[in-house]
Amino acid sequence: MGCVLCKESTGDKRKHNNPDEPPPADLRNTEDLPSSSSTTTAAISVEIGEKKKKDLDSIQIQPERRTWHTGDFSAGSSRRPGMSLRTPEGWPPWLIAACGDSIKDLTPRRATTYEKLEKIGQGTYSNVYKAKDLLSGKIVALKKVRFDNLEAESVKFMAREILVLRRLNHPNVIKLQGLVTSRVSCSLYLVFEYMEHDLSGLAATQGLKFDLPQVKCFMKQLLSGLEHCHSRGVLHRDIKGSNLLIDNDGILKIADFGLATFYDPKQKQTMTSRVVTLWYRPPELLLGATSYGTGVDLWSAGCIMAELLAGKPVMPGRTEVEQLHKIFKLCGSPSDSYWKKYRLPNATLFKPQHPYKRCVAEAFNGFTPSSVHLVETLLTIDPADRGTSTSALNSEFFTTEPLPCDPSSLPKYPPSKELNVKLRDEELRRQKGLAGKGSGIDGARRIRYRGDRTGRAIPAPEANAESQANLDVRKSSSYPIYTHGHAHKHTIFI
Repeated sequence: MGCVLCKESTGDKRKHNNPDEPPPADLRNTEDLPSSSSTTTAAISVEIGEKKKKDLDSIQIQPERRTWHTGDFSAGSSRRPGMSLRTPEGWPPWLIAACGDSIKDLTPRRATTYEKLEKIGQGTYSNVYKAKDLLSGKIVALKKVRFDNLEAESVKFMAREILVLRRLNHPNVIKLQGLVTSRVSCSLYLVFEYMEHDLSGLAATQGLKFDLPQVKCFMKQLLSGLEHCHSRGVLHRDIKGSNLLIDNDGILKIADFGLATFYDPKQKQTMTSRVVTLWYRPPELLLGATSYGTGVDLWSAGCIMAELLAGKPVMPGRTEVEQLHKIFKLCGSPSDSYWKKYRLPNATLFKPQHPYKRCVAEAFNGFTPSSVHLVETLLTIDPADRGTSTSALNSEFFTTEPLPCDPSSLPKYPPSKELNVKLRDEELRRQKGLAGKGSGIDGARRIRYRGDRTGRAIPAPEANAESQANLDVRKSSSYPIYTHGHAHKHTIFI
């Protein structure tokens, strides 16, 4: 989710004005300091508008003094369950101001009541740890949220995940069990039940290939969770394998709502297009759409389904340009009516001169007709034609033989997470690099190693890895992207 070191300098005047977009990395906190670091105190004053006390946009947080944090967790804590622990007086003011009544039924917990065991997840905006609750003895997952409680926009971005989680309650959606704060820092940990696997980790297990009943089981749970989210006015906006957690009973839960947002299908609202991990990002977001709906999650679900059927990612682009190229090659390029209907900001930048023919059915012709039909629907270029999570659940894919298996019958393996896959692959590359030096293999061939692993699932790159500014500085590529009728070469960055 280690603890957080608040920024030292008060002279940085940079602002982050888009409440829908994650704050820049330099407005979030750094990693933990050793326990020998000095500690000071912090005073935070929070002003809440009289008319809209529950509206996050009315929050104004004004720093009085920065805080250095010495560390909330002690490795290998000697505390035992049942010991008398001092309970905190209440929530920090900035958390109350940001989350209000949504946390009133949660009991504040101190970091000293948990013992961190190991790191089990790492993302753009958070780290996740396996930990032991020293009061109950249970194993839990602690997600450290990165934010700066002296930056109002950073607090609002952090608080939205809590507000979203508190609105949801479904067997296939991860449930927020508690919050952990520190008296001496701006640390915040979200407490969840511990799940042994994520879908990416399982899919990358050597020799494991899911059969059709297992694929149906996973997809039914995923779509059921999405149906609940969408019915409660929540867009997840980062559906991918590593965010789909699975326990030893085969229950799948949608997790990591750090990029989620509230939406109202009856109202047009402006949102950021820089969400969803690249391999699972729909074409409308790549084309700069700022008004969208449940179709973004359904596209990602279609990518997951295609990946489970094929046994590997089906559109693993390295940049936004390459990702669109892969989408157009598989799903066909948008029609003229699509360009006129949506008038997307990046349309002139990415519109191909020669249209691509849709070939999803041909690419998946080895699978059952009902499988191909659902993939075809979810991976439709026009989001209006993807249907809903409810219509997907009612498709023939789930009612024809073979039927979805029971979650309890899914294979049981040792804990497997995407982070384990990344660490294993890094070690393999390191060993291959050492072997290459000994045999005279040049560095260029070693760099291509990861790209050569096309026969099995591999971890997806982080969400939002490429900034919008990169779209303006490309120089050449292996295929042309047409702007205003003229061909321009664009760089494919590795």
